[in-house]
Amino acid sequence: MSASDRSVRAVHLPSEWSPSSWRQRTALQMPTYPDATELEGVLQELHALPPLVTSWEILALQKQVAEAQEGKRFLLQGGDCAEVFEGCTPEVISNRLKVLLQMSLVLVHGLRLPVVRVGRFAGQYAKPRSADTETIDGVTLPSYRGDMINAPPFTAQARTPDPRRMIKAHARSAMTMNFVRSLIDGGFADLHHPEYWNLSWVGHSPLADEYQRMVDGVGDAVRFMETLSGSEVHNLNRVDFYTSHEALLLPYEESQTRQVPRQWGWFNLSTHFPWIGMRTAQLDGAHIEYFRGIRNPVGLKIGPSVTPDQLLRVVDVLNPNDEPGRLTLIHRMGAAAIADRLPALLEAVKREGRRVLWICDPMHGNTESTSNGYKTRRFANIRGELEQAFDLHAAAGTRLGGVHPGADRRRCHRMPRRCARAHRNRPGTRLPHLRRSAPELRAGDGDRDADRPQAGAPGDAWRRVGQGGGVARLHALCGSGCFLCEAAAAKPFAAAVARRPARTRVVGEHLATAWPASAETSVPCAPASSARRRSPAAAASVRSTQCP
Repeated sequence: MSASDRSVRAVHLPSEWSPSSWRQRTALQMPTYPDATELEGVLQELHALPPLVTSWEILALQKQVAEAQEGKRFLLQGGDCAEVFEGCTPEVISNRLKVLLQMSLVLVHGLRLPVVRVGRFAGQYAKPRSADTETIDGVTLPSYRGDMINAPPFTAQARTPDPRRMIKAHARSAMTMNFVRSLIDGGFADLHHPEYWNLSWVGHSPLADEYQRMVDGVGDAVRFMETLSGSEVHNLNRVDFYTSHEALLLPYEESQTRQVPRQWGWFNLSTHFPWIGMRTAQLDGAHIEYFRGIRNPVGLKIGPSVTPDQLLRVVDVLNPNDEPGRLTLIHRMGAAAIADRLPALLEAVKREGRRVLWICDPMHGNTESTSNGYKTRRFANIRGELEQAFDLHAAAGTRLGGVHPGADRRRCHRMPRRCARAHRNRPGTRLPHLRRSAPELRAGDGDRDADRPQAGAPGDAWRRVGQGGGVARLHALCGSGCFLCEAAAAKPFAAAVARRPARTRVVGEHLATAWPASAETSVPCAPASSARRRSPAAAASVRSTQCP
């Protein structure tokens, strides 16, 4: 049998599906546009524009996701909770890319596995909301749903959904993709020069010397290989990089869904890796209907309310033929719920023999709201959920194959008051979130109780770190404070891994400080000066919420 014959496989087209068949289902989280004629004209204009990604890039990502399902790769997905138009600048884009490259370098160094790099940007301009409207001082207006749909100011004109914003979102996504591709093709991701990825805040980190030693070690290893071979290792000059976003606004996604020459089926060419959020994952809903027909690898967020039966039915719809690399399940349970909720889902998927990639999102299930309405997260809960995730997968005989740090607005419960006020007053603040503090912050000016995990965090999570084996190496990710500021991460995490093997310590401690403030979010902030314990009354004012 020839190679071409071996590559031929059956084509399974979804029955009774078209890019617009979702319109026959109930679509949640959709804005109401006042002018249907204008909306249709915008969608036709979008459909005529060039695509943002290509079908061969999408299929290449699916192949890498399939390898991650087999334990041959590890997937890193990170970026913005919601992009804003004003964030489409060279500084912001390059800083995000630097962060992902730094994180992936540490993962490769520690896990000894290739890393699949997926950025959550170049299209993340829409957000789900808890309510369709917002009322302030007796005035009710539509909720702000992201720059793709409407604008933040609380005025009737700003909050009215404007279809022309989809054109602006497409243009900024294209500019972002073009700049990222230019940087990578120009050698920005060259392992010969990891110093290109340095950010100014890294020099202020208490772990700067440790990280620099690791970078120097990687450079020495590259030069050693080239000395032995007598030639340059050219495949270290660039990396594969993919984009993702929550495919929330279905009219926009439909306009970017196309057939391409010499390929069967339909591709969403606005992104490589679209995913479905928890709020739109109804089995009979419009979003599941749309996703079942596209050929992209897709992700599905699952939370603590999902039952094994519900999950298996959605898996059957999204990947009926158990295609490798097709489906990624992103669990975001929260530190208090993961031990109770995740094992049954792992067991159900394993029992049915379904091929999925499991990813942990430790951010969005641990969101809390303070009495003044600001959202925040405790670092101990984020770390605790990741620790438990590795333990639970190991106990179930499944594999945690990726991590989804998520947010651009890194909310940290230990943020000093001065920094919080500065962030709230900063132009461009989009949502009632505490933004990440500047790197000069140090542990101590916050609530010591923030280091205490919620009930359910295991006490033995770190005991297996450094004992060898794939699960133990992956467990180094438990120190994932990189997704928050050093104020929360530096001291508790450094103490937790102080007695661990050197390689694990390098990986974990860098991850604890590896997610910097971008040009969009950083503000000057004085070092912390004191530590105060929250009173019981103040503690009671913090209530748990679900983050979009």
